[in-house]
Amino acid sequence: MWLVMAMVSCGRATAPKPYGYYRITVPDTAYMPFEDYPLSTFNLQLSTYPYTFALSQNAVVQPRTDVEEPYWINLYYPALDATIHCSYKPVRNNLRELTNDALEFVYRNASFANAIPEREYSHPEAQVYGVLFDLEGNTASSCQFFITDSVNHFFRASVYCNCPPNADSLAPVYEYLRKDVIKMVETFEWK
Repeated sequence: MWLVMAMVSCGRATAPKPYGYYRITVPDTAYMPFEDYPLSTFNLQLSTYPYTFALSQNAVVQPRTDVEEPYWINLYYPALDATIHCSYKPVRNNLRELTNDALEFVYRNASFANAIPEREYSHPEAQVYGVLFDLEGNTASSCQFFITDSVNHFFRASVYCNCPPNADSLAPVYEYLRKDVIKMVETFEWK
């Protein structure tokens, strides 16, 4: 009798389950001027920085105190555990070197990227010229850009999620951060 029950109960074949990802819900976005961000924990005034842009209220400005360069910041998104690393350098007859360094940094990811489309930005009235790079595929950085006025200022930024890269599971985060980066670039001004 036990033998008959064992044979009848095991009649259904199992099928493998597809691999799933956690659902990532991105927050709504509102923007404010960069220099209006409250930095009560730091003795710094963002109004003294040589640049400004529209900043997502979901980002936390973290001035970089571990580097000798002034005006370097991280924009940390706690809800997404992602960071936009931003660096600033004054141009001192070294624009070609700064641009080549930024391009080299982008194309270090070329072996991991499926494609790296570029989008140029030009706002002559604000003396803002730049290039935005979307790194498609499983790259460490999904989006990078640099902006310059070609004479005095050079600003570079790159987006990183604090986890192993997986373009499929992080697609909502990448798209959210890409929109914030585009807003930064489109509203960027030198002081």
